[in-house]
Amino acid sequence: MGAGVDTEGEVRRITLTKPLSLEGGSDAADYRSPNLLKRILSLFKDIRPGSDLSHFKVPPQLNMPKSQLQCYGESVYCFNEDMLRKCNSGKNPIDRFVAVVAWNISTLRPLTFGIAPFNPILGETHHASAGSLNILLEQISHHPPVSALHATDEKENLEMIWCQLPKAKFYGTSVEVEVSGKRELRLANHRETYVMNSPNLMFKFLPTPAAEWSGSIRIACQDTGLEAELRCKGLSFFGFGGNARSIKGKILDSFSSKPLYEINGQWDRTVTVKNIESGKVEIIYNAKDNIWRLRTPTVQDLRSVLPSESAVVWSEVSQGIMSNDWEAAKRAKRVLEDKQREFAREMASRGETWAPKFFIYSHTKEGEWECTPIQKSVPPAPIVVPK
Repeated sequence: MGAGVDTEGEVRRITLTKPLSLEGGSDAADYRSPNLLKRILSLFKDIRPGSDLSHFKVPPQLNMPKSQLQCYGESVYCFNEDMLRKCNSGKNPIDRFVAVVAWNISTLRPLTFGIAPFNPILGETHHASAGSLNILLEQISHHPPVSALHATDEKENLEMIWCQLPKAKFYGTSVEVEVSGKRELRLANHRETYVMNSPNLMFKFLPTPAAEWSGSIRIACQDTGLEAELRCKGLSFFGFGGNARSIKGKILDSFSSKPLYEINGQWDRTVTVKNIESGKVEIIYNAKDNIWRLRTPTVQDLRSVLPSESAVVWSEVSQGIMSNDWEAAKRAKRVLEDKQREFAREMASRGETWAPKFFIYSHTKEGEWECTPIQKSVPPAPIVVPK
């Protein structure tokens, strides 16, 4: 935690916590209130199966001291082994494509059952750097909750643009979160653009509480004609049906539909790729090497931190959660929500429409959101990952 005085004389506090990692999942496990499952089930007692949970309010006892924007960003810039850089260094299209598949798997981070990050407020931002990679996120819509991400690495000449919209639904014994939206990774040196999606999140209450990634991931590069189809799968309802956190799939040539490689493994352990023609198998991802004991980002220049920064916006709520002072966390969260409602009323009374500061967004014919960064590149951030 840090504090500083901005140009208007206001004390600005910032609270940063450990990223989600293999070591215990995250600090979130330390902040859970007692009788967690009972508390969760009581929240859903009046909600019908199939209900949309986009307006569902989560009490601080079920929050980790971190915003969803930070979780999105940390999956890109918090790592031990820079797998994103490997995507750019591949000698040929297939080497680069396999590296992109491995990097995509590395963005899957362990979840903690019953603990969710804060839903970002409208206009909230998160700006961080890891080496020459700079990342900027902004909450461009609150209802529905849409997050935009822009990352650039001028040294590697790569760019990333994400636009994500989570849609949560209650199914009686579970909650499934469909994460819609498009992710693009551009390797300018090779004139290649990779388009991918995110798997869904599944939170099971019974018979054993669990949090898992599930569903399909598709990665495609039209420039090379290569395509990957992956599937994340956990245990079945009764605890059978394969290994937890498994990921399987294939890489194929979309022009000929010829399978080239088989992908197999567990995203929290190791993942291998098998060359179908030669039979050669090699490890392309080791979770322990990449997402174990991740270090907490630090503030390099507190004066340059934006007032809209996630770790500033949620600082008081986070401090309440970290100290198990649930009443303080509840008060701070209510103040923040009241300010948001008042801001929305003032905008409506003036007939104004809020516009993002760093992105321009549009809608496709299918109703999907697309975002375009206003800046060509992301500048270095005051929040950095220690080397």
